[in-house]
Amino acid sequence: MKVLPFQIPKPENNALIYQEDKEMVFYDKFHQHEEIQVSYIAKGEGTLVVGDTINYYKKGDVLAIGSNLPHVFKSDSSSNIMSEMLTLFYLKDAFGTSFFELDEFGELKTFFKNVDYGFKVSPKSKTLETYFQQLAESSKLQRFIILLEILKILSKSRVQLLSSFIYDKKYTDSEGKRMRDVLDFTMQNYHLQVSLEEVAEVSAMTKNAFCKYFKKRTNKSYFTFLNELRIENACKLLLTTKNLSIAEIAYKSGFNNISNFNRQFKSIKKTVPLEYRKAKAV
Repeated sequence: MKVLPFQIPKPENNALIYQEDKEMVFYDKFHQHEEIQVSYIAKGEGTLVVGDTINYYKKGDVLAIGSNLPHVFKSDSSSNIMSEMLTLFYLKDAFGTSFFELDEFGELKTFFKNVDYGFKVSPKSKTLETYFQQLAESSKLQRFIILLEILKILSKSRVQLLSSFIYDKKYTDSEGKRMRDVLDFTMQNYHLQVSLEEVAEVSAMTKNAFCKYFKKRTNKSYFTFLNELRIENACKLLLTTKNLSIAEIAYKSGFNNISNFNRQFKSIKKTVPLEYRKAKAV
């Protein structure tokens, strides 16, 4: 099986694919596929990397990921909760090259504009949850109708974009393996002191070549990406572990200097850790 690009198992003559993922952890390799993905997280939580950005997903989230947008779901390995995701996959032109360009679908333009970056619905929608839960028992025609209803709601919903730029080309297999190895290494070691020499070695490149390679494909430096991953982990700990101090959370997230942690946190989240914890607790 190729890691990048990843091919969605597609029954013959099926333009719309419904898939249920029920595992302790979701497929955890950085990948991309031509199909647009619209998913509902029925159970579980973890980290979601989309394009150049670190995000966090949890039960009840509805997420949309555009065609060929690189991403990976990293389920929280510290949780014993089963991960479950309900997903619709489809190509924009699967129903005809100009199908969604028809005037009747004009109100869906917002969806197709946002999905190129990937997005998460905010706040959660009970109506969307109900539609996803109907998919398992629905016929192929009913699933198509439900897809249109979901897209209609998503076009009108308030959303949080998941990536800051559009990546409009496919990775080659060798590029995909390199990025997969780098991301796997980073997500397993972000809480440690990671050096440029170490990550360059993982990528099988010189330090200078790796820096240019990573910046070109993510629109940011490797250490910016690493700090964002650390801060997202810190945010999760701030909300879920009331017994840990700010200093302890900083250390567990890979920062050995509380001043640097506070500075990086404010730069990314536009507030300080203590205020973030208080605001989210309300």
